[in-house]
Amino acid sequence: MIDFTNKSLIKLKPISTKEGEDVSKTLLIPNENVTFAFSSMRDKLVFTSKRIISINVQGITGKKTDYTSIPYSKIQIFSIETAGSFDLDSELDVTISGMGTIRFELSSKTNIQELGQFLSNQIL
Repeated sequence: MIDFTNKSLIKLKPISTKEGEDVSKTLLIPNENVTFAFSSMRDKLVFTSKRIISINVQGITGKKTDYTSIPYSKIQIFSIETAGSFDLDSELDVTISGMGTIRFELSSKTNIQELGQFLSNQIL
């Protein structure tokens, strides 16, 4: 589960939507498509046409996996911050009704404006 006490997933790098589909296929419903996918060491973050899925691989062997699903309808506010000259990471803050705010730190290779536009289309 997303750690709401830490409230941050860091150093997420873009991966292919195919890889995002592969890691989240057990949760995807008919007509749900992966639009963006990111990876951090063993963990994954997948944006679909219906929700955000956080995949947290746990334990030394990695056999235990936690899936957290956040429907776009539960997002109240989001904020994006572009990468700069010295701060090379982009940031996405998402406030979820009844849960709080989560920060996703994304690599500079992420098109954060495109992700922000996608989220706008999903929640407005």
